[in-house]
Amino acid sequence: MKQQTAPKREVNVYFDKYAESHQNHANELIHWICVPLIVFSLLGLVWSIPFPHIGFLGAYNGFVNWASFLIAFAIYYYYRLSPVLSYFMLLLVFIFSYLIIELETWQHLGGPQLWQSCLAIFVLSWVGQFIGHKIEGKKPSFFDDIKFLLIGPIWLLHFVLLRLKIKY
Repeated sequence: MKQQTAPKREVNVYFDKYAESHQNHANELIHWICVPLIVFSLLGLVWSIPFPHIGFLGAYNGFVNWASFLIAFAIYYYYRLSPVLSYFMLLLVFIFSYLIIELETWQHLGGPQLWQSCLAIFVLSWVGQFIGHKIEGKKPSFFDDIKFLLIGPIWLLHFVLLRLKIKY
């Protein structure tokens, strides 16, 4: 009698597909740097879009913004793939949010506008990504399926969880 194996979880199917175009060590290293920077800068760019003042939020106006909706969508998507990965991504989003607030503080002290800093990071990180894929010799996964723009960050995170022996 043949023993049946459980079907692969959707998240692992995505990870396997994503890994196909991320075999070169240099490309992987570039992704470890650029993917978090892209996520951070994208949050900062969306955070920068003016959001209406909502009276009942009081002192918390500014903390609820367009990025809040992007975060909610992404975390929900991640939760459907893996609750544990979504919790760790949310923790990273909190760290990124803190850093964005620090950039806003720098802006108020005379530094560049938040959107300018984030746009520079975003563009440079994407240049890095495309250089990595040029080295790899394969096109980015999101060219085949736009979902892979969301998979990249948790693909990296799943390696951290594996290293920490945390089941995702």
